[in-house]
Amino acid sequence: MSLDLFPDTLAPPGLTYLPGFALGEEADLVRAVMALAEAAPFRRMKTPGGKEMSAAMTNCGAAGWVSDAKGYRYARQDPLSGGAWPEMPDLFRDLAMRGAAAGGFTGFVPDMALINRYEPGAKMTLHQDIDERDFSAPIVSVSLGLPAVFLWGGLNRTEKPARLPLTSGDVLVWGGAARKFFHGIAPVKPGVHELTGAARLNLTFRQAL
Repeated sequence: MSLDLFPDTLAPPGLTYLPGFALGEEADLVRAVMALAEAAPFRRMKTPGGKEMSAAMTNCGAAGWVSDAKGYRYARQDPLSGGAWPEMPDLFRDLAMRGAAAGGFTGFVPDMALINRYEPGAKMTLHQDIDERDFSAPIVSVSLGLPAVFLWGGLNRTEKPARLPLTSGDVLVWGGAARKFFHGIAPVKPGVHELTGAARLNLTFRQAL
């Protein structure tokens, strides 16, 4: 359904909230993430300025999002192994396509997934997803494990973000006028989830190349 949950902000066109959309596949998704992490381990990347990110990351698909002293970019090879990133599971691709369609973006076929792992205290500061080549494709975000608070800003970093609580199985889709809106994750609170333990997993599907 179209997101109209923020009491202090008129929800912009292009943002869709699908509560519990992935809940039926939750266990299979977590197992798939763990298998991918054996081939491409989670790691805490550094910003171009040298600051270590609080969320650990890995990728799957045709490319992976990386950050280091050279900047933010997509790379076809995993910097740790020098080889290709693991293939994207069909389960991931199917979920992303169905989520995008539910958000009004038919025909979306992701070529990669960025997987973030948040332990208690980890966060994601407000940022834009602007390293992709085609901004007409949406972003599909899937939450698994511990709950979190999604921060939704505007086209300027200085705009006060609205806050949306997310739980395991929730899916967000944004595109169109909302594609370059600033967004982030507030510090994750301590807790334990039966599938992920003391962690939150986030799958972010994109057309990167």
